[in-house]
Amino acid sequence: MTLQWYPGHMTKARRELAALMPSQDVVIEVLDARLPAASSNPLVTELRRDKPVVKVLTKSDLADPEVTAEWLEHFRAMPNVRAFASTTSNPVETRKKIAELTRGVAASRGPDKEIRALICGVPNVGKSTLINTLMNKAVAKVGNKPAVTKEQQTVTLKSGMVITDSPGLMWPKIEDEIGAFRLAFAGSIPDTAIDYLTIGMFGAQYILARYPQLPVARYKLAVTPASPEALLTEVGRRRGGLRPGGIVDLHKASEIFVHEFRGGVIGRISLERPT
Repeated sequence: MTLQWYPGHMTKARRELAALMPSQDVVIEVLDARLPAASSNPLVTELRRDKPVVKVLTKSDLADPEVTAEWLEHFRAMPNVRAFASTTSNPVETRKKIAELTRGVAASRGPDKEIRALICGVPNVGKSTLINTLMNKAVAKVGNKPAVTKEQQTVTLKSGMVITDSPGLMWPKIEDEIGAFRLAFAGSIPDTAIDYLTIGMFGAQYILARYPQLPVARYKLAVTPASPEALLTEVGRRRGGLRPGGIVDLHKASEIFVHEFRGGVIGRISLERPT
């Protein structure tokens, strides 16, 4: 199964991003801490070229902290790159780190010059939430689904830094099938473009392989399920996924499982490592 999603407004967003990029001093690339590679848009890398970048790993409170530390070390070893993990529970620290890191990579602007920063990333990784955190008030519309932001919006922080929030941008053809499945499992591809059973089976297989203790604890299982289908069957039995006659609706069970992963209630899970 190949997952592709590239709605019409993204063609316009790509043109606007390309036109805006030369005037920016630094790119703030927002990544989902659970899948930093899969949620990194190759178009952004192509357009920014050697422009300095601050990679913000959002939703880090949902990710495996050990794996997040590996990703931070991986990114910090790259030239012209700064990285840190953020959570919505510590906005003061996020504002402080953004100011510190953007000023550090854009040092050539001088201490008295305003810094122009472009916030970009794939849909539903938390770009608008980050802008609201930086402004310390709601200036950008947010939502727990992809493509909430469809227009660029520019705001000026108290520090004088001018930041532009661009719409969530995918790329026209996702070559990495596993990466596409990770994006879908995490919610960066809308539910209308995915099949829950396929994505649920993918997620169940991965979690059983890497974090088997988490679903056992979450769903109060006596033993670790032997297969993804067995895990989803148990989810259906315990979370209202039964049809008349006690038959498990695997599609409904998959939908429940996917949303419980996205909400972090299964546990802190990372979908990929730097290696």
